[in-house]
Amino acid sequence: MQIRKSGAKYSAIVGIGEKIRKQSLETSEEYLLLNRGVNAVCHIELDSIIKDIDFNSNDMQVYPPSQGRQELRQAINNHYFNNKTSLSNISVSGGGMSALDLVFQTLDVDQIILPEFYWGSYFQVMTIRDIESGTYTDFDNLLNRLDEIKNSAVIICDPNNPIGNKVDDENLLKTIKLLNDNGTTVIVDCPYRRIFCDQEDTFFQNLLDFENVIIVESFSKSIGLSGQRLGFIHSTNTDFNTELGIRLMYATNGINAFSQILVTQILMSEKGKQSRKQFKETTVKGIRQNIEYLNKKGLLASEFYKEGKAIGIFVVVNKSEEELLEKKIGSVSLSYFTKTKKNEAAKYARICVSVPSDKFESYFKKF
Repeated sequence: MQIRKSGAKYSAIVGIGEKIRKQSLETSEEYLLLNRGVNAVCHIELDSIIKDIDFNSNDMQVYPPSQGRQELRQAINNHYFNNKTSLSNISVSGGGMSALDLVFQTLDVDQIILPEFYWGSYFQVMTIRDIESGTYTDFDNLLNRLDEIKNSAVIICDPNNPIGNKVDDENLLKTIKLLNDNGTTVIVDCPYRRIFCDQEDTFFQNLLDFENVIIVESFSKSIGLSGQRLGFIHSTNTDFNTELGIRLMYATNGINAFSQILVTQILMSEKGKQSRKQFKETTVKGIRQNIEYLNKKGLLASEFYKEGKAIGIFVVVNKSEEELLEKKIGSVSLSYFTKTKKNEAAKYARICVSVPSDKFESYFKKF
């Protein structure tokens, strides 16, 4: 048969994981899997929440609305936007990657511009959709190119994957406003932000006046539900939302009802709030302890954090993927996350620091 080849490649993270599993089987030794992007300090407690869900209801057993269940969109409006947006601006997606794919294929832009160090799947999804890519080194670089990037889209990921650094919110909002006013589309993809804060955070509310801003959000990281594959897209642009809704309907015919009901309960019920609070507090404590340990050991690649603090869930260490693997630690070479600095980046590795601290330290004390 004839195949329409995309030109995209499997994620390096998948290949590294398979390599580690093979070595672990061959040696009968346990490896610390820091190549993955999963919060593993603790699990979110779900037993008490699930007891309140009726699995025999029509809500569970019929097709959900293609834009997402109204109750979940109301919960998102309440939790992220303090009820200041319209439900028609919110579309529920099957996780963050699916959301990004839908956004990419809906936009009509000259190119999508990525940070100098970026999550590799951005580029692979763009390759499948035949979208040109560009790169920016920092916000000043973007603002010096306003005429050039007028009909482009810019991805802002903060805290960044793979670096794990956080830009000052004032600078972040100032940059987004200038890009929006320039007519440049801004894709705000910050799935790690809400691990470190909760409903008190007003960042998304401050974006509501910007018609050229698209928010892509996921519940995989912020409440530890990677397995449920649930996220959302927000835009105040009516034309974008209309076309997105059509593509969403024919791509999914509605997102899994259980995951939507579960997340609604986590966002809005008293039991959910307690589970969410405990998960975030324990996770953040573990992440901070692990970053402090790396810094104390001189393993944190401090040169990447001169203009932004390392907060996680990823950080960059000054050891290569191979050096870490010798100590039974899984990681991903930083060279996989850049197009412009591959040789230099090969000296470093990205690791996930969201794991139990005692286990984390037991492996890194080998250095």
